[in-house]
Amino acid sequence: MSTVAPSAVGAMRSPGEATRANNEVRLSVEQVSYAYSPNPTQAPLFTLEASSFQARAGEIVAILGPNASGKSTLLKLIAGTLEPLSGKVLLNGFPTHSLTARTRAQRIAMVQQESQLLFPARAWEFVLQGRHPHGRALRFESATDIAVARNALAQVGAAQLSDRWMAELSGGEKQRVILARALAQQPLLLLLDEPTLHLDIAAQVDLLHGLRHLAVENRYTVVVVTHELNLAGEYADQVVLIQRGRCLRVGPPGVVYQRELLEQVFQTPLSVELGPSGRPRVNVVADRESR
Repeated sequence: MSTVAPSAVGAMRSPGEATRANNEVRLSVEQVSYAYSPNPTQAPLFTLEASSFQARAGEIVAILGPNASGKSTLLKLIAGTLEPLSGKVLLNGFPTHSLTARTRAQRIAMVQQESQLLFPARAWEFVLQGRHPHGRALRFESATDIAVARNALAQVGAAQLSDRWMAELSGGEKQRVILARALAQQPLLLLLDEPTLHLDIAAQVDLLHGLRHLAVENRYTVVVVTHELNLAGEYADQVVLIQRGRCLRVGPPGVVYQRELLEQVFQTPLSVELGPSGRPRVNVVADRESR
């Protein structure tokens, strides 16, 4: 398959064009709200209040908050699988909820908390499913599709897993293959819902480090839902902090990670300090008097 590397694309532009392309807003979440209600005559069971942020190509945005705060709801609104009660989500200027299912799948890849296997598959076959939005009805995968799938596995460092059965993979290995399937869609926007939930610490760090590399090299816009404070602080360009359906603050981790605010959200005594990388690190304080 003949491809043009992202760096080569940038080289073909003038410096001014490349700068404008890098600064263009790709994802715009504008005063988006939503309400879950059993029926129109009853009060909502949960309300996500108006939330706003923007993201560019190559950026990672972490939606951060405790359980049941509205993180996954916001992610579904971004994905276009829910229609906002008010406001809008724009991907390159187009409302995500109004895209056709096929177009949405070509532009947006979602990695869910759990990806069920409907039938036994080897890793490369599983990744090949990501090519379906780009295919024509009633046809077999092309040589290009297979090459894209193989390349996606290589991008996440899982080429050696290609012929392994999915059911035989460890949690970390399986998460890499699931991510590779999302990359095979060749999306503009990559969404991940609690991708580190069942991983050990080493696998969590490995996954987020890989996402950081993929975002920069392939110019993906990445949105990650998480409650992992230190992973978000280390790898995200922006943090969207929400609690009980309210968007409390948006900005770089160093701006959002204020001790009093985080203690309010997570209901736990905390300390915030700068780590070796210059990014904030959060620790639980067992005794408030020792802080």
